[in-house]
Amino acid sequence: MLQDKIQKAMKFAGEQHCNQILPGTKANYLLHISNVLMEVLVAYQELPDFNIDLAAQIAVLHDVIEDGDVTPDEMARLFGEDVTEGVIALTKNESLPSKPEQMQDSLDRINRQSREVGIVKLADRITNLQQPPSSWTIEKKLYYIKEANQIANAMVGKHAYLENRIKEKIREYENYL
Repeated sequence: MLQDKIQKAMKFAGEQHCNQILPGTKANYLLHISNVLMEVLVAYQELPDFNIDLAAQIAVLHDVIEDGDVTPDEMARLFGEDVTEGVIALTKNESLPSKPEQMQDSLDRINRQSREVGIVKLADRITNLQQPPSSWTIEKKLYYIKEANQIANAMVGKHAYLENRIKEKIREYENYL
């Protein structure tokens, strides 16, 4: 059942992110994970045309390889190849020399996966388009908007509701400039 899969993934993510704080807050990183999952669940409620079991697990686990201490092999044993491949696609390749190259590489890998991975990418950026930390410069905020637009453009055709939502969140985020 979906609830059991989410609980298993959430416990694992909680262990992987146990000492991580959401930047600019005092909140545990699981707040971000919960918000990404919420976006995916609401998207499914609005337009139930994707594999919610797969998307929900990827949503909960999307940062565990990048931020945690887990290998793809361990992920595959616990959650299967489809979930693992989705998480890998969402993980930045830090061996690439620049953030723009890392982003484009990740978007290219996401677009070679099932659309559920793109749905999670949209949900992740939507969640991140909240008020930025006060320490962010105008240049960093402008770059974040540029990246959000890049994501929105790369994810066209993944999910109409989320595509509209990310555009709305980008417009709202411009108020922080």
